[in-house]
Amino acid sequence: MSARLLAALVCGSFGCADRPQDSAAVAGERVSLPAPADSLVATAAGGTEVWFTLARSDTADGRRCINRAIEIRHGGTRVPVPLLYTGETPEILNDTTLRARLSNGCRPGDAYVVDLRSGRPVRERP
Repeated sequence: MSARLLAALVCGSFGCADRPQDSAAVAGERVSLPAPADSLVATAAGGTEVWFTLARSDTADGRRCINRAIEIRHGGTRVPVPLLYTGETPEILNDTTLRARLSNGCRPGDAYVVDLRSGRPVRERP
């Protein structure tokens, strides 16, 4: 019988407290942390909001970071920004655009200008 099945049976019968997350790592299991909640990070004119939504973890030089996807919300409309995960807060440039830096390996990369209406990112040229 596997250790997980045995633990489920024991916990089902007797009740168990949640084990600390670091004990799973010590046992050699991969620890999956819960995704952070959506969070409002910027507001543009006219009530357009920029939110962090999806999250992915990354590791570089022994340190761990979380990169977040961006979603543009206005009223009941939600427009995800495709393929742009960032570790920094996006900057509102004007009523129709924002700037966000792509993150990779826990480091900021190329800057992208994003249309607040369509969510389309375009790499910013230096």
